[in-house]
Amino acid sequence: ADMELFGCISSILGYSACVVLTGVLFAAYNLGVIYQLFHKTETKSPRHGGESVAEVLRAHGIKFLFTLVGGHISPILVACEKVGIRIVDTRHEATAVFAADAVARLSGTVGVAAVTAGPGLTNTVTAVKNAQMAESPLLLLGGAASTLLQGRGALQDIDQMSLFKPLCKFCASIRTVREIVPTLRKALAIAQSGTPGPVFIEFPIDTLYPYHLVSKEFAVKNPPKGLMGKLVSWYLNNHLMNLFAGAWETRDVSPLPVHIPQATDDQVQGCIELVSRAKKPVILLGSQATLPPTPAEDISRKALEDLGIPCFLGGMSRGMLGKDSPIHIRQNRRDALKEADLVLLAGTVCDFRLSYGRVLNRRSKIIAVNRNKSQLLKNSDMFWKPTIAIQGDAGSFIVRLSKGLKGHRCPEEWPQSLKAGDSTKEDANRAKANEKTEHHLNPLKVLHCVDELMADDSIIVADGGDFVGSAAYIMRPRGPLRWLDPGAFGTLGVGGGFALGAKLCRPESEVWIIYGDGSLGYSVAEYDTFTRHKTPVISVVGNDACWSQISREQVPILGSNVACGLAFTDYHTVADGYGGKGYLVRREDENQLSDIIKLAQRDAKEGKATLLNVLIGKTNFREGSISV
Repeated sequence: ADMELFGCISSILGYSACVVLTGVLFAAYNLGVIYQLFHKTETKSPRHGGESVAEVLRAHGIKFLFTLVGGHISPILVACEKVGIRIVDTRHEATAVFAADAVARLSGTVGVAAVTAGPGLTNTVTAVKNAQMAESPLLLLGGAASTLLQGRGALQDIDQMSLFKPLCKFCASIRTVREIVPTLRKALAIAQSGTPGPVFIEFPIDTLYPYHLVSKEFAVKNPPKGLMGKLVSWYLNNHLMNLFAGAWETRDVSPLPVHIPQATDDQVQGCIELVSRAKKPVILLGSQATLPPTPAEDISRKALEDLGIPCFLGGMSRGMLGKDSPIHIRQNRRDALKEADLVLLAGTVCDFRLSYGRVLNRRSKIIAVNRNKSQLLKNSDMFWKPTIAIQGDAGSFIVRLSKGLKGHRCPEEWPQSLKAGDSTKEDANRAKANEKTEHHLNPLKVLHCVDELMADDSIIVADGGDFVGSAAYIMRPRGPLRWLDPGAFGTLGVGGGFALGAKLCRPESEVWIIYGDGSLGYSVAEYDTFTRHKTPVISVVGNDACWSQISREQVPILGSNVACGLAFTDYHTVADGYGGKGYLVRREDENQLSDIIKLAQRDAKEGKATLLNVLIGKTNFREGSISV
């Protein structure tokens, strides 16, 4: 019995010892004690975490970093400038993210923005959500309170991770300097893989500054005496050493592989058979068709033109077929879809823009291609059903479809009949443009005039409601990646940032912002940014002293224009004050409209950001609504 009791006690003690040892090892691992046994902390090194950020960004081909400066992120900005990444500071954090979004869309790389902690980050939430819904690969770098002070009431300390997790594909908070390189590489790959989107990395301030500065913050002036004092001192010193342990060891900074979903051979073959039998096929091309890896020119100049199928272009795909393509149909989309016997949704989503799928003919064969499964099948349980649904890259799919149908073309009478309808509708719109409005200039005439005079390499940025909705019907981007709008989120305020990013990516191109007078208010201060960073864009402001898109419905339905009225403000003077050049365009200037536009183009070529403050009247052009 004694032996059994002794054995039982030994077992209990042995188990307890194992539990204690496991706990000690686990704690040692979490505190970095074990890591420090094998990796040195270089206490004399002047290097800082911002340098690691810069190395990774440079290795990934990042040319621009957009920011509004803050002490939390200064090491990132200084280090990036030293390695040749251009730092572009804006007047609002949202603008920095919008600019990064534009760079991502136009360059095929990841757009990068860095903002300070707390309010700096909260100011970006709308812009990050817009990038998520527009499927733009974006990296947001945010400052944060130091690792030991988070949750303790430090300056600008909030739970930033909870804010961005619903908005981003990937979120991470850096806890030690050695984590910077692998975390950044992972984030950049995730941003571009699958359905592209924003990613967020939080940098506590002590992960970015050099050891000698951080160590001063860890020093305890009056540590408690006795055992508790020793434990506190040991913990702080260990935390500091772990923070920088292995920080400057050589690490791979090259890009990780990017995963892009593709249609299977069987799926492509099934679509080839459907298209070859169609008499009245239609392609609806969405923004996803402009994403890498397939160059937009390969899709537009080769694949789509070889197929000869009439195309409706939306979002970033506007301009994919140039200015006057015989297969680009701009008007009467609803009628065309009623007649079509096959519809290819290439990156196009059945959301409000397609009446949730209700505009599709139930007798039509429908091929849907989208990288995002939820968008691929949006509302298919209610209003429409795909014949073939493919989770894959739309641009690559179109090229493969065209190759598989080599020698086959859509019956020519079908696009010709749709093009004839286009001409009729556009003639009617042009006739409306020649009508006199009761006051000021006809906005449609203004837009037609700008469209006729803008250079062939122009990029158009759309930021507004009523006036911009009209522009979407009238203005014709000359080529691929020459139209920028917010996308499905319908965000106002993108103009300044989008134009800034576009002009930096394409400095040789004219960049036009089509503003409503309401939306201009969000980013008119960026004329200071345009001046300081020598990015001479041209803005056309449709100034009707009203939030007209809302007023059009609010007044007849609810009988009040409350909160819709603005003023015929001297926005051109604001542009002058920020170092740009402003022009006021009134009805009495109508005969000189072309000359004024040419003056603005001349000023832009000479390095001045210009703004045309065009006083416009009301029209009956109901298709100006952006929700059409």
